[in-house]
Order: sequence, then C-alpha cells, then structure tokens
Amino acid sequence: MAGGFAAGAVSERAHLYEYRITGYFIFACIVAALGGSLFGYDLGVSGGVTSMDDFLKEFFPKVYRRKQQHLKETDYCKYDNQILTLFTSSLYFAGLVSTFAASYVTTNKGRRASIIVGSISFFLGAILNAAAVNIAMLIIGRIFLGVGIGFGNQAVPLYLSEMAPAKVRGAVNQLFQLTTCLGILVANLINYGTEKIHPWGWRLSLGLATVPATLMFIGGIFLPETPNSLVEQGRLDEGRKVLEKVRGTTKVDAEFADLIDASNAARAIKHPFRNLLQRKNRPQLVIGALGIPAFQQLTGMNSILFYAPVIFQSLGFGSGASLYSSVITSVALVVATFISMGFVDKFGRRAFFLEAGCEMICCMIAVAITLALKFGQGETLPKGIGIFLVILIFQFVLCYGRSWGPLGWLVPSELFPLETRSAGQSVVVCVNLFFTALIAQCFLVSLCHLRYGIFLLFAGLIFIMSCFIYFLLPETKQVPIEEVYLLFQNHWFWKRYVNDGEQAGPAGTHNGKSVPQI
Repeated sequence: MAGGFAAGAVSERAHLYEYRITGYFIFACIVAALGGSLFGYDLGVSGGVTSMDDFLKEFFPKVYRRKQQHLKETDYCKYDNQILTLFTSSLYFAGLVSTFAASYVTTNKGRRASIIVGSISFFLGAILNAAAVNIAMLIIGRIFLGVGIGFGNQAVPLYLSEMAPAKVRGAVNQLFQLTTCLGILVANLINYGTEKIHPWGWRLSLGLATVPATLMFIGGIFLPETPNSLVEQGRLDEGRKVLEKVRGTTKVDAEFADLIDASNAARAIKHPFRNLLQRKNRPQLVIGALGIPAFQQLTGMNSILFYAPVIFQSLGFGSGASLYSSVITSVALVVATFISMGFVDKFGRRAFFLEAGCEMICCMIAVAITLALKFGQGETLPKGIGIFLVILIFQFVLCYGRSWGPLGWLVPSELFPLETRSAGQSVVVCVNLFFTALIAQCFLVSLCHLRYGIFLLFAGLIFIMSCFIYFLLPETKQVPIEEVYLLFQNHWFWKRYVNDGEQAGPAGTHNGKSVPQI
C-alpha cells in the first residue's frame, strides 16, 4: 500500500491509555491555541492595510499614483513594488531566524515559556507598527511581530499535540488552525471598517494586534506545562500530576511509562539538530521538517491571504468590494477548519490531503483559463467573470482550509520523537516561514510578469505535493504521539532507512516495541 497502513495500537502499552475530556484540558488547549490568532491576524491585516489609500499615500506614494491611474481598470502590475512586499515579508524572515532561539527556550524552559515570550514580542511589534512615521519603523515593528510568530508557531502546535489524547489529537491540534483562521476573519472585518476611517484607519488595524497578544500573555501565565516537557526536564512528579489532571484519571501508568522511555532517549541526545540529520530520522526530516512546511506555502494559499484585497483590486474590484471579497475567503477558511476538525480523526490525514489536492488543482487551472481568456491589460473585468473568480477562489480556500492549512501544522508536530521534537519543530517553522517570506516577496512581481501563468504554476506544484503525500506519508490518525516513529519501520520506502543498523528484537518487535504490520 503506497504511503502507509491502518493505524492501530503500535506498542504493548498504547491500548492501556485512559483519558476523559476535562475542563482543565479544554482551558489549556484553548488558551494555548490563541497563538494561532497572532499568526492569523497578521496574515489578514497586512494585505488589507497595503491596499488602503491612506497607508499607500503616507509610505508608498508611487504605488498610490499607479493605483489611481488604473483605479477602474484591471492591471496585473498595479502593486508591483519590492519595498511594499518587504513590509509583508520582513515579518517572516524575522520569524525564520527567531525560531532557533525558540527551540532552545522550548526545550530548556518549556513550551509555555515560548508562548509567553512570543506574546510579548508580538505586542511590542503591534505598538511600533501603529505608531510608525516612516518605513524604518514599519519594518522594525514587523521584525518584532516576526519574533513573536516564530516563538508562537514553534511552541503552540507542539503544546497541543502533547496535551491531546491520541484519539482526538487531530481535532485538538487544529485549534491552532482554527484560531489562525478566526484571526484572519477578524482582521479582514476590521480592515473593512477601518478603511473608511481617514486618515488613520490603517493604524487602528495594525494596533489592534495588541489584543490577541495580550490575551495570549495573560492566558499563558495560567497555562500548565505539558507532561512531556516536564518529564523531559526531569520534573517527574509534576509531570505525572499534570498528566493525571489533563487526562481526568489517575490511571496513567502506561502513558507515563512511555513518556519516561521517550525522555530517557531524549536525554541521551546532546545535539538534537545533528541527530535530526541521522539516517534513522530521515522520514521525519524529509516529510515533517522539509516537505510539508515548504509545500504548505507552495499551494499559493498564503499569496491569496496576503494579497486578497490587492488581487481583487487588480482584477477591477473597488477598494471596499475587494476587502469584502477577502472577508468571504476568510469565512471559507473558518468553515473548512471545522470540517477538518470534525472528520480528520475519522477519515485520516492522507484522505484530506489527497482529496482536497485534486480540487485545488482544478480551481487553479480554472482561474488561469478564465484570466487567459477574459482578463486584458487595461480592460475592465466583466462583473459575471469577477463573481466567477471569487467563487473559484472561495472553493480553493475551502479545500486548503481542510487539508494543507491545518494538516501542515498537525502532521509535522506528530512525526518527531521526543529527542528531536523541539529541534524538528524549529526546522518546520523555519522552512515554513522561509517559503512564506519568499512567496510574499515574489508573488506580486510574479503576478506582474507571469500573469495568469502563476496560477498554472501553483496547480503544477499542488500535483507534485499530492504525489509526495501519496507515496511517502503513512497514516498517523489515533496513533499515540510517542509511538508514531514506529510507523516508518514497515513503510515500503522508509523501512530501508530506519531499520538499517537498528537493534532488532524478536519477530514483530523493534527495541522491545511491537511494530505494526502492513
């Protein structure tokens, strides 16, 4: 079977795990998931602000004049300005660098500490952006925001995956994607309102980023640390108490024993980043740390999130109509996330990746063909065609929002063993933000020069990444997080890497652990 096998109990202790969903567990996960709202709010607000006339007049007058020349016309190159795109992408370059510091904090001080640091940095960045009087202040503020996102995105998916019982881990981890989508929706609604406030509405949009940062900081003070992190730090008694509290039962001997085994293996690793490069960790490196986070951005979705208002204005929509259209795409993201949360632990990760991938390819091809036939330089786009494009983009967002959006964070957070988990998640965030920044910096110039071909490029990339998932990713649904690594030992491709040189036990076991059979 290409790519995997049915998930089941993969160790002799996994079937002994017990849990109840408690109020304490729900509180911890909801507060931690607020980290996604920082990421989402910025994704939503930056594209809207860069399409506002007052913002452009103050910082990018050349872009404003070019926009006025084509106000009622379609023009691929209306917003082609590298400094303008640097306003967006500088945040992600900062996040890329900061995630390595976040890895140290997450490993040595805990997941909760990284969440708190991220909220403080994001708050400072929002204040600087709202008070900006020149481009330098804008960029510095964006850098602080990027550090906040680097810490938050490094810690929050790990926190949620480690706190969640295996059978509902998919839904719980996707709280991060849900708050990200809600952040995007709220940002677009705020942009829609502040766009009418002259001349300082854009400052209000940027400054309101302090609200989710404040909520995340206050909540973070009361968050419990994850049992996995406490055990990793040698705080065994605290780790067991927290595990009993979040599971709602004192019968946690089996799960706690697996945590201790994983922690002992982790302590033997002095250089987790170097260990990540070892042959036995090749599946986690290729799939979790490199492939999925890169492909998540190469779907083209973040280009739409960054520049939805800009895209719709380029296609001939008025300023208010373009922001309204971007609100529609945000609603699609939220709806799709609820769909994914409800069914990902039933149907599995692979099914969502592959089914949505086919639909996304069709949407991108349809957009490209429509623009090729009906979209001309300096010509007004017919209203019916404009509505059809909005529907196509809505459908694309709906597909992404139940597949690559949430699963791009969920699956990598599941794959790494404890000894490389924090390091692995840092590489995930680093690669994700690198490609996010790259797409942010290159999309508008690509739209200008490749025209409708940019959407054909995204369709081709989605086909490649769907093949990647089909052949290389095993199904991880309902597998305990400390046992996921065992899935690779009977995978048709990865077994040649993870089994070489490993200590073999009796038939059907590996280092004392039972191995699932295909």
